[in-house]
Amino acid sequence: MTSTMEVADVEAKEVSQAQDLTYSFTVEQTPDEVFAAINDVRGWWSGEIEGETDKLGREWTYRYKDIHYSKQRITELVPGRRVVWQVMDSYLSFVDDKTEWNGTRVVFEIARKGGKTEVRFTHAGLAAEDECFDKCSNAWGFYINLSLLGLIETGKGEPNKREQ
Repeated sequence: MTSTMEVADVEAKEVSQAQDLTYSFTVEQTPDEVFAAINDVRGWWSGEIEGETDKLGREWTYRYKDIHYSKQRITELVPGRRVVWQVMDSYLSFVDDKTEWNGTRVVFEIARKGGKTEVRFTHAGLAAEDECFDKCSNAWGFYINLSLLGLIETGKGEPNKREQ
């Protein structure tokens, strides 16, 4: 059974799945181990993170200097299967539309396939025609394909080091 919360105060971007940014990989670890790593956001994503990142309905914020801010609400949390964050508010300093992420969703789908676990990441609503697409897809590529993957496989992610 999927646990879902309705998000009424942010209008979701209407886009086809073909436009969404997606990455996927497979690992030896179990779906439950993958699920735990995804929800340990501080273990693989850099910057300042405030709030609980592993409880349905909770909101948490991410901030990296004055470059990127986003506020996420956890709208789906299905152990070993699925995690969804609705972007409630955002600020990207490097694009004209500073709130380009508002209404987008960050989706992690976890499935057992052929004795391995497949992780499919999608930033739903982040489309190729969006101004931040190149920079955001490069950043997501690092965090998903290196940092999160490392956290899952070795117990150590590669978030940017905090400045002293």
